[in-house]
Amino acid sequence: MKIIVNGSATDIAAQTLEMALEELGYGGAKVATAVNESFVPAAARAGTTLAPADRVEIVVPRQGG
Repeated sequence: MKIIVNGSATDIAAQTLEMALEELGYGGAKVATAVNESFVPAAARAGTTLAPADRVEIVVPRQGG
């Protein structure tokens, strides 16, 4: 299915946010996520199903000054 990840159209096979993170290479990484502009906590990712055209934001913390 085609979704929007951080502003870019992306084809994925995953059906849930948790599976999408694995597929996109974020498995195990500490990230913040939102689907259609609603924050999704880590504990809810496995139960968050995705649909075509959903907008997913993945934010990776960075250090620096």
